[in-house]
Amino acid sequence: MAGLIDLIEDAPENQGLDLSYEHYRELVETLNRYSRAYYTEDNPIVPDAQYDRLYHELVDIESKTEFRDADAPTRRVGDGILTSFAPVAHKVPLMSLGDIFHDEDLQAFNKRMLEAVGSEAEYCCEPKLDGLAISLIYEKGILVRAVTRGDGTTGEDVTANAKTIKAIPLKLTQSEVTGEFAARAVPEYLDVRGEVFMPRDGFEKWNEAAKQNKGRIFANPRNAAAGSLRQQDPKITATRPLTFNAYYIGEAKVGAGDSLPDTQYGRLQWCKSLGLPVNPLVCVAQGLAGMQAFYQKIGSLRSSLNYDIDGTVMKLNSIALQEELGFTAKAPRWAVAYKFPPQEEMTELLNVDFQVGRTGVITPVARVKPVYVGGATISNCTLHNADEIARLGLKIGDSVIIRRAGDVIPQITGVVLEERAKKEGQLKDIVFPTTCPECGSKVEREGDDVAYRCTGGLVCPAQRRLAIEHYATRPAMDIDGLGEAIVDELVSQKLVSTVADLYTLNESQLATLTFENEDENGTVTMRVLGETIAKKLIANIAASKTRPLNHFIYALGIREVGTNTAKILATNFKTIDDLMAATTDQLCTIPNIGKVVATTITDFLSEEHNRSVIARLKELGVAPTALEQVSEMDLSTKPLLGKTYVLTGTLERFTRDQAKELLEQLGAKVSGSVSKKTTAVIAGAAAGSKLTKAQDLGIQVLSEDDFVAFMAEHGHNI
Repeated sequence: MAGLIDLIEDAPENQGLDLSYEHYRELVETLNRYSRAYYTEDNPIVPDAQYDRLYHELVDIESKTEFRDADAPTRRVGDGILTSFAPVAHKVPLMSLGDIFHDEDLQAFNKRMLEAVGSEAEYCCEPKLDGLAISLIYEKGILVRAVTRGDGTTGEDVTANAKTIKAIPLKLTQSEVTGEFAARAVPEYLDVRGEVFMPRDGFEKWNEAAKQNKGRIFANPRNAAAGSLRQQDPKITATRPLTFNAYYIGEAKVGAGDSLPDTQYGRLQWCKSLGLPVNPLVCVAQGLAGMQAFYQKIGSLRSSLNYDIDGTVMKLNSIALQEELGFTAKAPRWAVAYKFPPQEEMTELLNVDFQVGRTGVITPVARVKPVYVGGATISNCTLHNADEIARLGLKIGDSVIIRRAGDVIPQITGVVLEERAKKEGQLKDIVFPTTCPECGSKVEREGDDVAYRCTGGLVCPAQRRLAIEHYATRPAMDIDGLGEAIVDELVSQKLVSTVADLYTLNESQLATLTFENEDENGTVTMRVLGETIAKKLIANIAASKTRPLNHFIYALGIREVGTNTAKILATNFKTIDDLMAATTDQLCTIPNIGKVVATTITDFLSEEHNRSVIARLKELGVAPTALEQVSEMDLSTKPLLGKTYVLTGTLERFTRDQAKELLEQLGAKVSGSVSKKTTAVIAGAAAGSKLTKAQDLGIQVLSEDDFVAFMAEHGHNI
């Protein structure tokens, strides 16, 4: 055997491939460990792409050597079964599919099918759902058992859990559909195979709720589906947003007067007519060109689907040909899974940088060893905040899993903990800065806020640049042409330090601006702005002076104030001066303005440097136009906004209703009970318990004469 191995290793095609038995055993044990974590523990420790690479290396070694150990994953379909679920033998093995990754592999598969068929083959093409394979057994139309794939021959009985999934019918019903493939009767026996999976929207809602409740965060929808289906308590499974699609009939005994269609596509439609959900993208394709077109179509739809797929499945459509070709020890010869580029990969966390946002939020950004994932090369991704770093348990130098689904921003979903043992003494803790990396100002974290913020405000260059860019955006002051590159140059040349400075610029200053310009090919050249663009930009800046008030409020960049809140404020205050004069309590009287938002607004508008910028804007002619008012909040006519009064006892000069109306005209709220929030109590004759409570709480008490004088101070002579 040693001589044979030596000859094999010397072959040119095997250069670089370790064909030693020691390496073979290392691969077997590593893959079994990965597989056990994936299938049995529902806790993947490496991306699928990493498993696939090692698995195909193992297959390659076995094809070139005599190694065939009984515990090698190539000898099995799945992995071990959970002892907490009763084992159930599959009457018909529940096989997995052979994977291919390149168009050349698809051509080779088609060539094999051509040789078997003798002419161009017809295929049933299906999206490859990323969930958990399951076998559903129906007897006389009643669901009697649900079994996971397990090791392909024996699975786990998850019947109670499967019955909680609304997409799985507990009873098959004959449809009124009379199409070519519709079932004519409920089958006597049916073993239908399919995939249990979690839709993306349900997955996102579940994880969001779990974060808030300090619960388990799932790395991806597949992991979520597997973990949910294999709960010991079916009530827990019932709370998870799982669904099901059928994709194959393992065995069937049809009812009287019915027969199974003789194609894969027809059988799926037959299942559908019985109430079993089938993926709507399943179709019939002709030959290699048809399969290639389907793969491209599904790839283009991938990011827009509400469920994860990791490829497509191509099956010979003819059942007779399927039966003729049969199976290998592991997979059907008549089907193949054409996988997409991986959406998860393993790489190394090289460092963490800290970036400062427009509102001063310090955001950690992971710098990783470049890795190709989800169709793009990823070298950095956001870590969100300190809590996320702590949740993941990240350290600089860690091997991490990067996930990028479709066009979603790449993120680190986990740490490969078993790799840490190889890096002992090399890992470093991630330490959040105590001072701003841009300006050196103190970094603070307020209360329960997850974010750390720079306290530098407009003295911070990063916040300054981003604040100016925000001010120019379309929902704000809509200064067309004032983009990131121009703002960076204006700030770096100290022509602009606040948004007010924009209105002091002239054409000659702008025309001579020089900055880098990158074309579509990535070529960087130096460009001068020029007189024509400068003239247009000056005109656009001038035009922004009379934008609506809600645009101006949004443009200021007040934290928690988006476009909707800005509009609410602009329809309650005629001018920015009115808004600046409002108290937190007064703002809280406006519908949809809560305490947090109100406090943020008053804090921002009370800061001296912000007030000076607003004053400078007014001096330079910025005069936002008022919106139609839904509620008059002019503080000159509503001096009691945010204040609460209580009336008690008998008043001699007017009724309580008249007194209430006078108070409300001035913006006050009139309450029927006394509390710590009460501003004052107006007490007439024979005042009772309300007066006593006010005195106990130390709340101001006004007599009727005091009230009359108070009204006179505010222009109401009674």
